[in-house]
Amino acid sequence: MDFFAKLGKSALDVFRVVGRAGIVLWRAILSVRRLGRSVGLIFEQMRQFGIDSLPLVIITSVFTGAVAAVQVSYQLKEFLPKAYLGTAIFKSVVIELGPVLTALVVGGRVGASIAAELGTMRVTEQIDAMEAMAIDPHRYLVMPRLVAGLVMLPALTVIADILAIGGGFVVAGVALDVSAKVFIDGMRTMFYAGDVLGGLIKACAFGGIIALMGCTAGLQAAGGAVGVGRAATRAVVASCVLILIGDYILTTLIYGIIFP
Repeated sequence: MDFFAKLGKSALDVFRVVGRAGIVLWRAILSVRRLGRSVGLIFEQMRQFGIDSLPLVIITSVFTGAVAAVQVSYQLKEFLPKAYLGTAIFKSVVIELGPVLTALVVGGRVGASIAAELGTMRVTEQIDAMEAMAIDPHRYLVMPRLVAGLVMLPALTVIADILAIGGGFVVAGVALDVSAKVFIDGMRTMFYAGDVLGGLIKACAFGGIIALMGCTAGLQAAGGAVGVGRAATRAVVASCVLILIGDYILTTLIYGIIFP
C-alpha cells in the first residue's frame, strides 16, 4: 500500500507541476501583446541565455563531434566505407546530438539560474511588491525569458552543429585518415534541408521548455534559501526530463509525419 500511495502522490505532483506550468505559459502568452514595452528586458535575457552560454556550448559541441567521429568510425568500419563518415556525423549532429545536448547543457546552466533568481525574488517578497504596484510579473519576468529561450536556443544549436561537424571533420582527417574531400562528399550525399529544419524546430521547443520550467519553479519557491535551492533543482530536473520526452515526441512527429 505504501508503494501505491507514493505512486499516487508522485502522479499528483506531476499533474500539479503541469498545471502550474500551463498557467504560467498562458499568462506569458497573454503578455505578448505588450511585447514592445519589454524589448530591453528581452535583449538582456537573450544575452544571459545565449551569449553567456557560448563557452560551455563551444566546448561541449567540439568534443561531441570528435567523439561522434571516433564512435561512428569504430561502429561502422566492418559494414560501411569511410566515405559515409561525413554523412553519419552530419545527420547524427543536426538531427539529435546538436539540439539535445545543447538543450541539456544550457538547461542545466540557465534553468537553475532563472529558478534561483525568480525564487529569490519570491521569498524576499519582491514579486509581491510588483503585484502590489500593478506590475504583472508574467510580463516583466516570464515573457522576456520565454522569448529569449525560443530565439536563442536555435541560434546556439546552429553554432553547436557547425562546431560539432568541424570537430568531427578534424578528427576524421587527423586520426582516421579520411580526406577533406571524402568527408564533405559524404555530407553532400544525403543532405536534406528537413534534417536541419527539424533539428531547429526541436531546439526552439527545448528553449521554451527550459525557460518555462525555470520560471515556474522560481515563482513557486518558498521557504527561504532552502526553498530557492530546491526550486533550482526542480527546474533543472524537470527541464532535462521534458527535453528527453519532448525529443522522442518531436522526432516521431517531425521525421515520421512532417519530413517522412
